[in-house]
Amino acid sequence: MRRRQLGREGPLVSEIGFGAWGIGGPRPGLRAYGPVDDAVSLDALDHALAAGITFYDTSSLYGLGHSERLIGRAFAGRRDEVVIATKAGFDAQGRPDFRPDSLRASLEGSLRDLGTDRVDLFQLHDPDLAQLRAEPAILAAVWDFRREGKAGRIGVSLKNPLDGIAAIEAFGFEVVQINLNMMDVRAVECGLLDFAASRGVGVVARTPLCFGWLSGTLSADTAFPPDDHRSAWPAGQRAAWSEGAVLLLNTVQADGQTGAQKALRFCLSYPGVSTVIPGLSTPAEVDENAAAAALGPLPDAQRQRIEAINRERSFFVRRGEG
Repeated sequence: MRRRQLGREGPLVSEIGFGAWGIGGPRPGLRAYGPVDDAVSLDALDHALAAGITFYDTSSLYGLGHSERLIGRAFAGRRDEVVIATKAGFDAQGRPDFRPDSLRASLEGSLRDLGTDRVDLFQLHDPDLAQLRAEPAILAAVWDFRREGKAGRIGVSLKNPLDGIAAIEAFGFEVVQINLNMMDVRAVECGLLDFAASRGVGVVARTPLCFGWLSGTLSADTAFPPDDHRSAWPAGQRAAWSEGAVLLLNTVQADGQTGAQKALRFCLSYPGVSTVIPGLSTPAEVDENAAAAALGPLPDAQRQRIEAINRERSFFVRRGEG
């Protein structure tokens, strides 16, 4: 497994990380990716470390701490072998809550659930940048976590990658987490990846498989259980992603490679990306996704063609269109 640095002064992390939303499972009022089996999840975590995956991204919101508790169980006695990132900013009902006391309580709960005295990366979870400007106590509290040694790095997980440059300039975040995949190149087009690299800021690329469509195994007609968040996406959006996935995956000429591997190689084609975090839930998924790192980035011509297709058409359906 190849490694990259999580920002200029950050730790080395595996190019393929472990997105841990799914293993948290759904909770009343909080969808995830449907039902989970904890034994399988623990096997996947153990398998991931054996495969060289060292970066694990979770949140206090994922399963209301269940994802963190599984990570804590999986790596008890092996804490120094992994880099753990978590997030805070939502209450137990999934409502935004960035009050300093709430953030501290969330972090303390995460540390208990993870069975550790520190997280390597603490991230604000989808904050409104206007609120951060209006309420400086939020960032003051977060930087206190770093001074206290409870957080190694301070970052932000952004709803929209177009906010990334402003987030770095205004607040000095050391890591930004953003959406990036073959059907979402906003972080490339707005210059965020190059800007982050110039500032020594780490970039965590999430949704590299576009919620599974770029695995090549889903279609517009795929049925999801009610507690899978994809069941709530409009039919028009699912159709757009299904059509787009076929088009873009066929752009990559790589015999024998899966859709997921092609999609991950696309994200790894950008040197500004520190790590890519597909959602992993089984040992088989770990093997498939981890193998993408050894395959290396896409050839420049194929990457550029994918970028060009995105300039020619959008794969996002506006509200009310589907």
